[in-house]
Order: sequence, then structure tokens, then C-alpha cells
Amino acid sequence: MSFGQPAVGGTDTEPRCPRHPDAVSYVRCQRCGRPVCAQCQRPAAVGVQCVDCVAEQAAATPTPRTAFGGVVRGGRPIVTWTLIGLCVVVFVAQYLVPGVTYALGYAPVLTATEPWRMITSGFLHSPGFLLHIMFNMYALWALGQALEPMLGRARFLAVYLLALIGGAVGVLWLGDPLTLVVGASGAIFGLFGALFVIQRRLGADTRALLIVLAINAALGFFYTSISWQAHLGGLLTGALAAVPLVWAPRGPKRARVQWLGLAGVLVVLAALTVLRLVTASGLT
Repeated sequence: MSFGQPAVGGTDTEPRCPRHPDAVSYVRCQRCGRPVCAQCQRPAAVGVQCVDCVAEQAAATPTPRTAFGGVVRGGRPIVTWTLIGLCVVVFVAQYLVPGVTYALGYAPVLTATEPWRMITSGFLHSPGFLLHIMFNMYALWALGQALEPMLGRARFLAVYLLALIGGAVGVLWLGDPLTLVVGASGAIFGLFGALFVIQRRLGADTRALLIVLAINAALGFFYTSISWQAHLGGLLTGALAAVPLVWAPRGPKRARVQWLGLAGVLVVLAALTVLRLVTASGLT
């Protein structure tokens, strides 16, 4: 019996990529020196690096954070544009699908049986009043351009949703139980409230913002079709949600403190909702 011998320059002597043993490569990683195939090569300042070294460097590099703990990201404010897109899609659906407005709108009398309407109503707008959605989306775009980069995507979205719910809680306590309410203005007023708290924390001039808030608040009282109750509830909730974000102490526990604070705001809103339902049932 005879055994074959590997030819000169055969597979036993060829450098192979650790991740892809079938791939022969004479290119080596500039960091660890191992062979790296074309699939695993990543451009470096000099030569290439393997994916393992790139991942190791990324893990060791601190994630850049904003002044309030959010992840620094370039490009457009994705969450803001997504919220605008959702509102526009739902607004079109209100025209195309009969009954969408009444199926998703919020009335306090429906809170106990269909509490999810407190959120879905914030993505609806008055089908017969185009300026309603136009004004709200412009305000959301303007506020999102400023707040989303400062807070980070997750924190910005949390403030928006909490303010949206807070607006519904304001309607629950102060509005007509049978009146259907739609619109994102409660959440948008919450962003105004958050911006006010942030500007105060940074020592910025808040007079212009207060004038804008005063004008919008006055409109809610002069026009009966505008829910000032949602504006007030959203404004107070947004301001309250911003407090743990801007006053949480810096350090490794800052994110935990911020999210616990936001969770606390949600608990307060839930407690106010339950309390109102209990007191309303007692009155009846």
C-alpha cells in the first residue's frame, strides 16, 4: 500500500482564512497578522483588517453620546419622519376606508373598554380640515429636528408617546365624555413642554417659546373644535418626562435613572386614568 504525498505548494502550506478555511489568502490583517480572505477584509488606514479585529476595536470604543445620554447619529431624524409618515398614511386611510376615524378615535367614555384608543387617536386627524394635519406635521417636523438629535431616538420617541397618552388623560379628566378626539397635538404640546425644560436646563432664553405656547393655548380656548384639554395634558406630561432626562446625574447609571423616570411618568398616567374611571363610576 502506498500513500500519496502533498505536492510542492499544496494545500498544507497555503495560508487560509480562519473564518473560511476553504479560502486561500496571502493578504494578512494589519492588526493581528492572520490571513484574511476577500470576504473578511475591511479597509484600514494602512492595508486591511479582519472582521474580528474591527469588531474588537468597535467594542472597545465608547459610543458617542449627546448631552442627555442619547446615541449620536448623523443624517435625518428617523423617528420624526417615521411618525410623520404614519400620521399621513392614517390620514389617507381615513378618506379611503369608511369608519377609520370612529374606530380609532378617542372618547373618554370608551376608556375602560378600549383604552388603546388613547394612543391610536394621536395618529388621526380631522378628515374635513386639511390644515389640522398640516399644522401638526409641520410642528412635529420643526420640534423633531431639534429634540431628536439632543435626546436620541429612543428617548425622543418615549417622550412623544408619553405626551400622547398624557393628552388623552387630560381629555379624560377635563373633556366631554362623549366627544370624539383626534390629533397629534397633545404629543406635539408635550414636545413643546420637553423643549422648555431642556432650554431652562441649558440656561437658554425661553421667551420666544413661551409666546408660541401662549398663542397656541389661546387658540384652544377660542375655537371649540380644538381640544385644549389634550394640549394641557400633553404639555404637562412632556415637561414632566423631560425632567429625568436632563437632570439625571452623569455616569454609568444615568441611562437607568432616565428610563426609570420615564417609567414613573407612565405609572402616574396609568394611576390617573384608573382614578378617573373609579371616580366617574362612583358618580354614576
